[in-house]
Amino acid sequence: MTDEPAEDPFLDIGRRLFAGPCDFVMGAARLEQLPAMDRPEIALAGRSNVGKSSLVNALTGRKTLAKTSNTPGRTQQLNYFDLGGQAYLVDMPGYGYAQAPVDQVRKWTGLVKSYLRGRASLARVLLLIDGRHGLKTVDGDVLDLLDQSATSYQIVLTKLDQVKLGEREARMAETLDALKRRPAAYPEILVTSSREGLGLAETRATMARLISERR
Repeated sequence: MTDEPAEDPFLDIGRRLFAGPCDFVMGAARLEQLPAMDRPEIALAGRSNVGKSSLVNALTGRKTLAKTSNTPGRTQQLNYFDLGGQAYLVDMPGYGYAQAPVDQVRKWTGLVKSYLRGRASLARVLLLIDGRHGLKTVDGDVLDLLDQSATSYQIVLTKLDQVKLGEREARMAETLDALKRRPAAYPEILVTSSREGLGLAETRATMARLISERR
């Protein structure tokens, strides 16, 4: 008789964590506005309109916790959410195309770079990539920055409900292959669909494990 593998205990820990309180704390447009580094932080990064705010809402089961928009560049600061007093979730400004003045985009970019290089409480960056398209050239610039700053990051493929079943494995494989020579990349990827709930339990478990390790 073959024993079935034990279920990951962090699946339940993550479920309970995200079922609890999660509140918007503040939006920081400058580094000096950031809260004290008194708990782990998990940041969500990605191209404009990749679905960062939608993922925050889906993970927490709240439809309007993080503001979503069809207009790229809606998130214009580092938005902090208090996850049950145990950690901060940080919704970062999207990179790439944004309907905003060039000077404003430059300020966002500088803020993000400074944050990634100097935030000791940052446990990991979850880098969201549109699963329909995979990694693009503009993503490579951010991967380089994360590698150079030795910031641990993990790829999250989003919108997988819009990718044909037969294409999902290939997209995951090509993404993993692109990370092989990336020193700061976590060697596992997450796949999600905020609309259909795909991968949310596993993403919560990953984040709960990170928080546990850092605390």
